Amino acid sequence: MFSNLREDIRNIIARDPAARNAWEVLTCYPGLHAIIAHGWARWCWTHDLKWLGRFISHIARIFTGIEIHPGAIIGRRVFIDHGFGVVVGETAEIGDDCTIYQGVTLGGTSLYKGVKRHPTLERGAIIGAGAQVLGSFTVGENAKIGSNAVVVKAVPAGATAVGNPARIIQKSAPESREESTARMFAAYGVTPNGDDPLSKALHGLINNAAAQEHQIEKMMKALKVAGIACDSAPESDKFNPDQMNKLVE
Repeated sequence: MFSNLREDIRNIIARDPAARNAWEVLTCYPGLHAIIAHGWARWCWTHDLKWLGRFISHIARIFTGIEIHPGAIIGRRVFIDHGFGVVVGETAEIGDDCTIYQGVTLGGTSLYKGVKRHPTLERGAIIGAGAQVLGSFTVGENAKIGSNAVVVKAVPAGATAVGNPARIIQKSAPESREESTARMFAAYGVTPNGDDPLSKALHGLINNAAAQEHQIEKMMKALKVAGIACDSAPESDKFNPDQMNKLVE
């Protein structure tokens, strides 16, 4: 237990720039306290002390604001940052080195007992603040869930899910060592490049419309030179791609 505790403290100091020393982490980080309490509750749960396990998790929720069901499985070096409002369901599984921010729900959508109802987070996943991950599916290794995303289907390894309902952004290339280090403290799972697929699609449509309008203007000029009269569009009705792109952004 003490070996795991030291490992968790070192992990938090490495990931969180606000963490100054081990004593501060041990005494002031509710995410760490919730993980410790879950270890006790989980031991009771697996040794047929179900009520005691639930009671320990209930007390931990009062003191930390983080609710973790004793049936949930949590790996090593899991960092719950800030943590207030985090809810982890009974059949949820959290892999090693995952990061979970405040307001996250790892919830279930099924009411059947004895089946897996909650998500599985594979190694290194980052779940942004306020994200709702709902259902029995897998969030792949090193995947990221953006803040306030609502995820109801599997997320591939290395991908990012953003929006409501969440849309998947697939990584196009493996990340370098520097990128991997920076990702360890990716602020709330937010992508820095604004690569929301819906935004990209809208920008593409706007740019395509602008290109088509340019071609139409050239055709109109060619027809006019050839002596064919064509009515031109009023100036006020002309398409303004820059204005449209700003609205999308």
